[in-house]
Amino acid sequence: MRRSSRKPQALPQPHSRLPSIVLSAEELHLLESWSRARRPGQRLAVRARIVLDCAGGASNREVARRLRITTQTVGKWRSRFLAERSPGLLDQPRSGAPRTISDEIVEAVLTMTLHEHPPDAGRWSSRRLAQALGISQRAVLRIWRAFEL
Repeated sequence: MRRSSRKPQALPQPHSRLPSIVLSAEELHLLESWSRARRPGQRLAVRARIVLDCAGGASNREVARRLRITTQTVGKWRSRFLAERSPGLLDQPRSGAPRTISDEIVEAVLTMTLHEHPPDAGRWSSRRLAQALGISQRAVLRIWRAFEL
C-alpha cells in the first residue's frame, strides 16, 4: 500500500485570540454598500471588505492574502472598527495648515462665476472677481481649479 505524499489540509481553526466582529443588520448593509464603491472611494471599499471578511470569521492573515494587503493593515482596520464601529473606517482629519478660505467665500466665488456677469464684460476674470470679493486672485484660481471651472 502506497502512501500519498500530500499533507492533509488543515481545517480552519477558530481564531480565539482575535476579537470577533459582530455586525448589526444596519452595519452590514452600510459596509456592503461601501465595499462596492469605485473610485474615489476605493480606500473605504477596501476597509469595508476587511471588516466584512473579518466578521465572516477569517483571520487577519487570510483576509490579507485574499485582498492582497498586509496583515498589519487588516489588524489596524479590525481594531479601529471594534473601537469606533463604522465611523472609524472613514478618513481622519490630516495635519497641516488650517483652511484660510471659508465655505461662504467658496460659495460666493462659485455663485458669482456661474450665475452673475460682471459689469461691462462677458465673464469674470480671476483678477476682477478677486477684487469684487476682496480676496486674492490665487484664492479664486484655487477654487476654480478645485471645482474644475
